[in-house]
Amino acid sequence: MPSNPTSAWAVAGFAAALDVALIVAAFGFVSLLADLEPIADPAAGRLVGPITIGAAVGALLLLLGAALTRGMRAWSLAGLAFIATWATGVVAATIAYAASTGTILAAFLFALSFMSVGFGLIVPLASALVALLAAVTVRAEEGGVERPKWPWERDDDE
Repeated sequence: MPSNPTSAWAVAGFAAALDVALIVAAFGFVSLLADLEPIADPAAGRLVGPITIGAAVGALLLLLGAALTRGMRAWSLAGLAFIATWATGVVAATIAYAASTGTILAAFLFALSFMSVGFGLIVPLASALVALLAAVTVRAEEGGVERPKWPWERDDDE
């Protein structure tokens, strides 16, 4: 059952912001606890990581905005978000690495290895979790669930 497009895009926007926050926090904690750099290759430069994450989150935003208005099932949306953000991350990392080094094959191999092992895998996992939560949120709104209210917002008879 389709959702209100305005509400679905609002949920998608907040979900994208949550996705960025989760990815940054996870990268920070893993880097701190494992004493590793997210991108260990010095040839990659400083912008490969942010470009990859930005492109993946942008893909998630567009996917959620479109899918939540159509009423897609939560688990299907989570799986689709995982695949879409992983593929977008590979493409973005390939382009960013190739722009910094000038070699396309090395860039593609870097992107595949980055998005398949370690830090890069955090991106599609976080996106799948966020997509699942967004779908559940929209479904709850459709079912009549209202947002929680502070004590001063409630009517006296509640």
